[in-house]
Amino acid sequence: MQPYEERLTAPRFWWFIAALTGVAGALILLPLGTLAMLGGLIGASALASVAISAYGSVRIRVVAGALVAGDAKIPVEALGEAQVLDSAEAVAWRGPKADPRAFMLLRSYIPTALRIEVTDPADPTPYLYLSTRHPRKLAAAIAAVRTS
Repeated sequence: MQPYEERLTAPRFWWFIAALTGVAGALILLPLGTLAMLGGLIGASALASVAISAYGSVRIRVVAGALVAGDAKIPVEALGEAQVLDSAEAVAWRGPKADPRAFMLLRSYIPTALRIEVTDPADPTPYLYLSTRHPRKLAAAIAAVRTS
C-alpha cells in the first residue's frame, strides 16, 4: 500500500503579491537612498515569501496507521465515515454547517475537501474538515489503512 501525502501549497498568484510587497518596501524606503531602497526590496520580499511559504507548507499524510493533518495526528481506528465534499458542500461545511468543535485544516483557495467523522468517544472533536485537492484519494488511503 502506498502512503498518501499532499502538501497544500499556496497559489502561484500569492508569489506575485510577495514580489509586489517587495516593491512597496522599496518605494517606502526610496527617500532614504539607494541602499535603503534595496534593503526594503529584499527585506519585504523575503518576509512576504517566508509568510507564504509557512502558510503553504502544511501537509496531509496517511502513514503508520495514522492520519497526520498539519499538527494533528489521529489513528485511523478513531476515524469513521469519510465524506467527499465538492466545492459547494465544502463552502457549506466551513460556513453555516460547521461545528465550532471540529478540527478544520482549511485553505480557502482549495475548492474541495474531505469531512471525516471522529468515532473516539474520548475525543470531543466531532469531525475533521480537511481541504484537499484529492479528496477521493485521501478517503481511499484512509480506508486502505483501516482494512489492512
